[in-house]
This record gives sequence, structure tokens and C-alpha cells, in this order.
Amino acid sequence: MVQSKFNLKKRSTGVWLDKEKAIVVTLVNGEISVNTVLSNIEYFHVIGGSGTRLKGGPQDVVQDSKYLEREKLQLKTYFKTIASEIKDSDAIVLFGPAEIKDKFNKALNASYKDLSAKVKDVVTADSMTKRQVKAWVKAFYKKGRL
Repeated sequence: MVQSKFNLKKRSTGVWLDKEKAIVVTLVNGEISVNTVLSNIEYFHVIGGSGTRLKGGPQDVVQDSKYLEREKLQLKTYFKTIASEIKDSDAIVLFGPAEIKDKFNKALNASYKDLSAKVKDVVTADSMTKRQVKAWVKAFYKKGRL
């Protein structure tokens, strides 16, 4: 059996996330597990009508607030699912291409203080395959960032 350089007592987790899905990589006792959490967030593409540019002419009113509110609730559910997935972690790193990782970090600070304290870093990273995500997380923790 090959000895791993990971701390055997630690459960280290890396979460790559965007608006579509989160890839959760967990390292424990030298073993790596990968789980994908789908966000189920709807993409709202609001199409305005045929309003006019004339002052005082007919205008279409788009109810952006109801779409934003629904998206906020879907994000909250998505974050809750990810938080339950990483609840047993001793060290967490969040990374991904968009601002969702930062929103998730803020949600952890607001609602999951115990998990928030375990976040070691929030890193901007490109879109990645599962294999690339696994390699990135292994490299992150091999550098001794526990």
C-alpha cells in the first residue's frame, strides 16, 4: 500500500462550484472521494416586449424582483445541500470560475459559522473536469495548507 502525504487525522475538502453544479472532493486517510451536487437553479432569461423609445409611450414592465427572489431561494437550497455534504470536514477550500464561490462563503459566514471557520482559502479557478478538480485539491493540501 502506498503511503499518502495527507494528514491521516484530517478530513480535507475542496469544493469547486459554479451556478450549475458543485464538485466536492474529500481527502481522508489517503482516500479520495468525489461527489457532484447539482444546483437545480433555473436560468432566467427575461425577454422584454415591444416597447417604444418615445417618451410617454407604452412600456413593458418586467418583474425582475420575482425572478431574483426565486433565484435567491434556489441558491439558498443549493448552499444548504453543499453545506450538509461538507459538514464533517476539518479543512475546506472553495474555488471556481464565477462569484458563486464568494456567495457560498458569505452564506457560510452568515448561517454556518462552524463550517466558515474551517474555510482555508477561496480561490478563483477556471472551469475544470472532475479529474482536474481532484488533482487541484490534492495539490492544494499537499502544499501543507491545513
